[in-house]
Amino acid sequence: MFRQLLNWRSLLALIAILIVSGTILYSSYLADKIEKDERKKVELWVEAVSSINNPDNTETGLASMITLQQKEIPIIETTEKDSITIWANLDSAKVERGWAKDDTLHDPNSNSYLRNRLNAFRSENAAIEWIDPVNPARKNKYYYGHSRLLDEVRYYPLIQLFIVSLFIAITVMALRSNYRSTQNQVWAGMAKETAHQLGTPVSSLEGWMEILKETYSNESFVPEMEKDVSRLRLVSDRFGKIGSTPQLEEKNIIEQVRNMVEYIRKRAGGKVSFALETHSLEHIPVKISAPLFDWVIENLLKNALDAMEGKGAIRIDIQTAEKNVIIDVSDTGKGISKQNIARVFKPGFTTKKRGWGLGLSLSKRIIEQYHKGSLTVKQSEPGKGTTFRIVLKK
Repeated sequence: MFRQLLNWRSLLALIAILIVSGTILYSSYLADKIEKDERKKVELWVEAVSSINNPDNTETGLASMITLQQKEIPIIETTEKDSITIWANLDSAKVERGWAKDDTLHDPNSNSYLRNRLNAFRSENAAIEWIDPVNPARKNKYYYGHSRLLDEVRYYPLIQLFIVSLFIAITVMALRSNYRSTQNQVWAGMAKETAHQLGTPVSSLEGWMEILKETYSNESFVPEMEKDVSRLRLVSDRFGKIGSTPQLEEKNIIEQVRNMVEYIRKRAGGKVSFALETHSLEHIPVKISAPLFDWVIENLLKNALDAMEGKGAIRIDIQTAEKNVIIDVSDTGKGISKQNIARVFKPGFTTKKRGWGLGLSLSKRIIEQYHKGSLTVKQSEPGKGTTFRIVLKK
């Protein structure tokens, strides 16, 4: 499925590149064609204006029609001294606002809007010159800008690139969501099947425990074996409930953590010390799913034991902060490298020789999705240890 996702992403990227490349080439072709056509229109407009201004020309009807029909391309005329004389197809409201307050004569050369547009036109297109045939010293220049159509053609590839990118992003997100949904269904199915397969041997073990209690009722190992069998039943029940929404009940979080610490302590060996710091607190009510929360604490404690390789210290610190309860689980193990900190919660990631790398991923999902809290790596230093932090709402 993951390879299929990568293939889809590659195919979509290739299609997007082809579409955008083709659009850019064709838009560039159209823009060049429109630009040449617009220059011809401006040259024709200049000839028409010159014809109208020629006192010897009595036939100005066609020239007037040409000047009136050209309403798309903005044009500014200047003299040989670079003084603005006339302009056409500019925003009249902006021209009006461009006059200086003390300019009662409305000198075009003092109009800020006209000067800015003139500078912009100079950078966009080469000027068209007109020399008076009667007086060669009189030489006007006509500067013009791009029409709205030309700007739209040139910006079209960028707009299309944005649309195609958005389409690809949405498609990839949909594929990822579908992939995650499929993976969740697979894991939920495997978990339920595991719970189903464990059901029969666990029931048998519970029956054998009853016989042991009758035969060896005075032996100290029997209660501990019973606890382990009960634990196995709890694990089976947890797997059976994966995929369904758990019921949250108000529990004393200190007592919940303490019970789990005591359970792990008896199975950790004498070379590991445990410390539970509650800051003089004995009761902190929090709504949790007790079986799932216990599984998270158990997983963090077992990871700590693995990181210390059976020798070191584990410290659990529980404190309150306004509306939250903070639980820090620290160890003196080998720590986590910086490049691996961002990966520890990803499914399948593990530094152990055994295991599927699902413990921390499931723990994070339990805390964040079911309990609306957070599970993060507070700090870690190779060779000195790691601290995981759980934050829950009171």
